[in-house]
Amino acid sequence: MKLGIFAKTFDGTDPRAVLQSVAAAGFAGAQYNMACSGLPSMPDEISDGQAQAVAEAAKACGVEIVAVSGTYNMIHPDQTLRVAGHERLEVLARRCAGMQTRLITLCTGTRDPLDQWKEHPDNGTPEAWRDLLGAMEAAASIAERYDVDLGIEPELANVVNSAEKARLLIDEMKSSRIKVVLDPANLFEVASLDQQHRVVSQAVDRLADRIVMAHAKDRNPDGTFATAGKGVLDYAHYLGCLKAIGFNGSLVTHGLSANEASGVASFLTQLLQDGAG
Repeated sequence: MKLGIFAKTFDGTDPRAVLQSVAAAGFAGAQYNMACSGLPSMPDEISDGQAQAVAEAAKACGVEIVAVSGTYNMIHPDQTLRVAGHERLEVLARRCAGMQTRLITLCTGTRDPLDQWKEHPDNGTPEAWRDLLGAMEAAASIAERYDVDLGIEPELANVVNSAEKARLLIDEMKSSRIKVVLDPANLFEVASLDQQHRVVSQAVDRLADRIVMAHAKDRNPDGTFATAGKGVLDYAHYLGCLKAIGFNGSLVTHGLSANEASGVASFLTQLLQDGAG
């Protein structure tokens, strides 16, 4: 596995400066965000020059752009906002080749009108699932057109809130463009070690053929999020599960401060050297 980090962990609006920080902290890859180029995360326009600047910075810094963030609320209750999200997704997809990446990460969304990471009681309704299928069909069409893949991430607060829901979406969509970004800390809040092991093992096994990227953050005992290695997540077990399915993609950490980045890189590197993944 190769180590990566959210580029947005580091302040800056110049891709070279940001990616230099990524490399200096000990990471070989970055999940890029257009905010690191001084643009909105989902811009209305990305010039060819802005895309090339990302690729050139990555090459100069020895950092691979393993993905670019394309998150928007795919089941927002306002359909006009969903359409706007699709349009911006196409803007991003059109420039992926110029940035030397082929993966866009997505948020399957929530019915909450204000926060795409907040749970809503209507997320589990047939109407929400219907809207997700329609949104994913539009997204998959864009992905096909620009030869990119889409990484969905099961998250408790979103309509795809489990490995089972992710598998159902993949099976119903029947699109090879739909991949999985797996973050075990998004699959439970508070769980015993046995429960955690079972959830993580089953998720990896169920989604093995679609996992294209792994995320690395953690949970505190009270269920709040923590920096990787600082909480209750059994990383040796998690990385062992990924190793067992032959995963050799990027392990990308996030949810940490820039000051913590080097320490997390050391923690994950040591685990991998010890044979956990």
